[in-house]
Amino acid sequence: MAGPKRPPTVEELSGELARLGAPRRRVEVATVGLMLAETRAAPWSGPDWVFELKHDGYRLLASRVDGAAKLLFRRSSDATATFPEIARAVAALPFDVVLDGEVVVLDEAGRPSFQRLQKRGLLKRGADVARSAALLPATLFVFDLLALEGHDLRGLALVERKTLLARILPPAGALRYSDHVEAEGTAFYAEVERLGLEGMMAKRARSTYRAGRSPDWVKVRLDASGDFVVAGLSPGEGQGGGYGALHLAVFADGRLTYAGRVGSGLGDADLAAIAARLAPFRRQGPSCSGPVPKGAGQLWVEPREVCEVRYKEWTAEHLLRHPVFLRFRDDKGPEECVRETTDPAASPAFSNLDKVFWPEEGYTKGDLIEYYRAVAPWLLPYLDDRPVVLTRYPDGILGKNFFQKDAPGSTPPWLRTERMWSEHAQREIDYFVVDDAEALAYLANLGTIPLHIWSSRVATLAYPDWCILDLDPKGAPFADVVTLARSAGELCDAMGVPGFPKTSGSTGLHVLVPLGGQLTYDQSRSFGELMARVLVERHPGIATVVRTPSKRGGKVYVDFLQNGHGRLLVSPFSVRPVPGARVSMPLRWEEVTAGLDPTRFTIETVPGLLAKAGQEPMRPVLGATPDLARALARLSEGLGQSG
Repeated sequence: MAGPKRPPTVEELSGELARLGAPRRRVEVATVGLMLAETRAAPWSGPDWVFELKHDGYRLLASRVDGAAKLLFRRSSDATATFPEIARAVAALPFDVVLDGEVVVLDEAGRPSFQRLQKRGLLKRGADVARSAALLPATLFVFDLLALEGHDLRGLALVERKTLLARILPPAGALRYSDHVEAEGTAFYAEVERLGLEGMMAKRARSTYRAGRSPDWVKVRLDASGDFVVAGLSPGEGQGGGYGALHLAVFADGRLTYAGRVGSGLGDADLAAIAARLAPFRRQGPSCSGPVPKGAGQLWVEPREVCEVRYKEWTAEHLLRHPVFLRFRDDKGPEECVRETTDPAASPAFSNLDKVFWPEEGYTKGDLIEYYRAVAPWLLPYLDDRPVVLTRYPDGILGKNFFQKDAPGSTPPWLRTERMWSEHAQREIDYFVVDDAEALAYLANLGTIPLHIWSSRVATLAYPDWCILDLDPKGAPFADVVTLARSAGELCDAMGVPGFPKTSGSTGLHVLVPLGGQLTYDQSRSFGELMARVLVERHPGIATVVRTPSKRGGKVYVDFLQNGHGRLLVSPFSVRPVPGARVSMPLRWEEVTAGLDPTRFTIETVPGLLAKAGQEPMRPVLGATPDLARALARLSEGLGQSG
């Protein structure tokens, strides 16, 4: 849809806005809450929907007020100086506006290049930005119009907003209208798939613009596929032996380079048959370079076999994201497995991937990043809109480490931070907020091993989403930890509230009780204390609420103090800086038995376990709103009294 040859006049627009009923109200770009999309796996068609291309870039809000332009990443970071060519185009518009769109940097073929865009986003010096703007010009694909000439358009239907947007944007330049097709989503997706683009956005045609995630906007991503050399097999988890996944490699710049592992799409019998097929070609070490796994039990083979794999995308460290095995390709030779040449204009986003972080197992920084990439779909819901605190181990688990709350000035502008007052530091702190896999990988590249999170979200900071009981053995038998965790689950059942267990990733277990934002932190701590004292009353021989380890008498510490304001929880699926690279793993109650072995959950095993299990059991803690008044009443009536 091309824009008209001349832009409409202010008078023409004023008449149109009055007809549509858009209120005269100023929209401040700095306080606009972004409308976010849900995700679905398959496309569909429908008369109530419009469908757009999904661009591979950064979300950007742009405003013009009295001739001055302002660009913002997400909700706070200023991008005006980062993309001066877009700022100039916005300032040149003849109207005051607030625009919503996706900034990209296109390659020679006209496709978005995330590597080029990332390079632009990291530049700080004015001379570097100006030179890069000429060599790697950015484009803002604008898909929504939130304000126009002092009118708030967010209450209008999407198709009405987009009609106005198409009229006011220039037909060419750094600002481009993100066009759409109506109703025919399945056919549109097929064309997106044919062109090998990232995916599509589906939006309800009559939807208004509302902050937060909405079912009225849906993203449908496209999987890619390719041919890869089989470089070996990785060991399976558990005591049964066998293999868990294929090692993959691909030629890049003439060198066979490691591309990751694929276990999805392969059963135990398949892997056993493949191992027998490849056994005659066994070799001492890997045939490929790059961040190959160093752990024991790897089977490396000569690069003879080729298989076809479906995957989401290449990560910045050149590993496959969410690969699924499709078939062997006996009609192709290894030399045909070639990755596209890395964009020479893009600077590497990650460093020291071969640095060993876990000396005993040989796991590297690259392995850590790969793990967080692999589990991002399961981990990110727990990080969403939540302050994150880092513990960084730049030289691995045996080196020095440090705690980091405050995001440094070198933080790239696309990575979201939120400024909040810290009672402990008595100053404002810019906390990291991790909304996507790119931000997660960036923090891992800093040497961040565990991710500690607040129990509340930025938007509702005073009201935690859960109450936690931390069962800390500190020398007590793990069997006692299991007994107390099961007792906590029984207590939750009796109160009529759900309880969700997970391993701590170290020596204990955590039990989370959803609060649904109904309590303050002080009330949550009181609730946790009451539950803890009931557990101690029921199990006086193995449980205590005494905080000092030397005074616990070999009992498990039932810690309820982690429910205070600003106190932290190690996130589900977070890696811990302990031998074995253990992971804090959500559990089903039937797994919390005397046979539970927390050491089996590691960066090596967890991605495969998640791929096989599908839905993980702790997710409901994020949205459940139990009847807490009834639960407290049952406790006060004497529930949990022994004898």
